[in-house]
This record gives sequence, structure tokens and C-alpha cells, in this order.
Amino acid sequence: MVVDVSVEFLPEWGGMNVKNDPRFELIIGDAYQYILDCKETFDCIIMDISDPIECGPGIMLYTKELYEHLVNVLSPNGVFATQAGAADAVPPPHANAGSRDTTCFCPIRNTLSEVFPCVLPYTQNIPSFGCDWGFVMAFHPMKKEKCIEVVKKWRSISPCIIDDLIEKHISNGETALKMYDGITHVRMFSLTKALRKQLAIDKRIMTKADPIYMY
Repeated sequence: MVVDVSVEFLPEWGGMNVKNDPRFELIIGDAYQYILDCKETFDCIIMDISDPIECGPGIMLYTKELYEHLVNVLSPNGVFATQAGAADAVPPPHANAGSRDTTCFCPIRNTLSEVFPCVLPYTQNIPSFGCDWGFVMAFHPMKKEKCIEVVKKWRSISPCIIDDLIEKHISNGETALKMYDGITHVRMFSLTKALRKQLAIDKRIMTKADPIYMY
């Protein structure tokens, strides 16, 4: 019902053009179980899912066990990316108000690092959220030397190269991509000092037996 209402009343988000695209397959069900049962492989898996909240539907999709299985459904050059919660330089007061740290950006990065040797955290300001939001990208397991090379390339790529790729591959790219260009790309992977310090000291891991809840 939610999908049908969205198609009808949110045409500016794609509407029937998306739903009728022959490349599009809509599966309504348990995403965690789908990945566990999946026999296909994918070049890219993007998880834009519910936050890891205690009573929410998505907590198992942030666990080490799930990430271990993701390796099996990624192609040899596959890339995985997930949203990872608020990533402000200064955590909101409620995050450290009690005995339990409820920030999840660092634990999600840490948990992926337990499975993937090549993990790259980044952030982007989301105006409607009122803060910087975290994301983490992980690449299919590769040799350490190759991993260092890939991370270095992503962090140091010239803005001009990104702008040229947008112009080449995306119709009306400058107009279509309102929030992204070469300079924005560089900014996304340049984490604030406070956030880098937090990533260096936070060692928490998210597992099925010991989940970490944002709230």
C-alpha cells in the first residue's frame, strides 16, 4: 500500500517511470532473510535502511553476521555501502547522557572492518536532518596493498575528474545532481577532526548477540 500511494502521489520521485522500468524488480519482504537465502551476486549493494533502533525492523542488517554473508553475494569487484546514522563532529547531548553510548557511526565502521579489509567512512550534510549523516563503503576483500591504493584514490581524486564523469555519464548532470559534484565528493571523504578522533578510540562491534542501538 505504501508503494502504491508513493507511486501515485510522489511522481517527482520517479513514480510509474521507476515501477515500470524493465530493470527494476520490487521485492517486499524480510531483507535480512533475503540476503541469507540469496544465490545471486551483485556488483553493488546499497542499504538505505531503518536506523539500528531497539524496536526497529533493521537492526540485524547492521551485524557482523550479516556482513560476513554479504561477502558471498558481492561480485569480485563488488562494492557495499550503508547509511550509518548521525556523524556530527559534536554528538547530540542525548548520545552520551547515560551509561550507554548511542552513536552508531563508529560501530558500523568497526563492524564492517571486521569483515572487509577495505572500508571507507564518509559523511554528507542532510539539510532535512539538520546534521551531517554518516555512510560507510566497503569493497570486496582484496589484498592489503590494493586496499590502501583504492582508499587513497577515493580520498585524493581530483574534483575535475568527478565533474568530467558526471558530464559524460549523466544527462543534464549539473542540473540533475543538485547536491553532488567534484568538490562535494572531496568534502564527503574529508572527515572532521573530532570525528576522526572518535573513530580512533571507539572499538565497539555490532553482533546479533550484542547489538548497539541508536535509541
